[in-house]
Amino acid sequence: MAPPQSGTAIRQAIRAVWPICLGYIPIGLAFGVLAEKAGLRPVEIGLMSLLVFAGSSQFIAVSMIAGGAAATAIILTTFVVNLRHLLMSSALAVYLKNRSRRSLALFAYGITDESFAVNLAKFNQGNWGAGRGLIVNQTANGVWILSTVAGGYGGQFIPSGAFGIDYALNAMFVCLLIFQLRGPVYAATALLAGIAAVLFALIIPGNGYIILGAVLAATLGVAMQRRSRKDVT
Repeated sequence: MAPPQSGTAIRQAIRAVWPICLGYIPIGLAFGVLAEKAGLRPVEIGLMSLLVFAGSSQFIAVSMIAGGAAATAIILTTFVVNLRHLLMSSALAVYLKNRSRRSLALFAYGITDESFAVNLAKFNQGNWGAGRGLIVNQTANGVWILSTVAGGYGGQFIPSGAFGIDYALNAMFVCLLIFQLRGPVYAATALLAGIAAVLFALIIPGNGYIILGAVLAATLGVAMQRRSRKDVT
């Protein structure tokens, strides 16, 4: 994928991505600390950020690692969480026609919720190309990796349980849940997921109850949403 031909294009991309980077730094540092407390070394934290590059999935994976979950359950859970990236990649693909598969793979690798939102808005406005979008993606990627590794190194000097670190991961998921509650259907889906996970945990050995509870609640949530739309029409 050819880089932008002018410094102006690069500056435009940097101006578009810097707010994302500012948000990634504190979250990345927090993730690095939590990952270090879960038993990961800084190099392992860096590799996770490089290979996964999905904040919510990484937080979930670290939580499951700390809880002693099996590798299969961790992989399947993060896979389900990241399925939304297929939709985001498909939405941006219409602006990346005539690109090689290698270029598309590189672009898709750097897509996150934040970079997707920025690039989609810029593509819709016009005067935006794949090169600028790639700079947005990879700049955010680099900042995230460096922040998580820095947090991993810093976490070695923070005693376990200090500053409420032992509660930070739970607090993070509570915040993520609250921000997703955009209506009664979302609230009902979250409640169903919690109830289903607890019930499955009582009857199913291992950590598969997490996946089963999430899939069941998501399925029922989609059904409720479709029914509510029909009632409106």
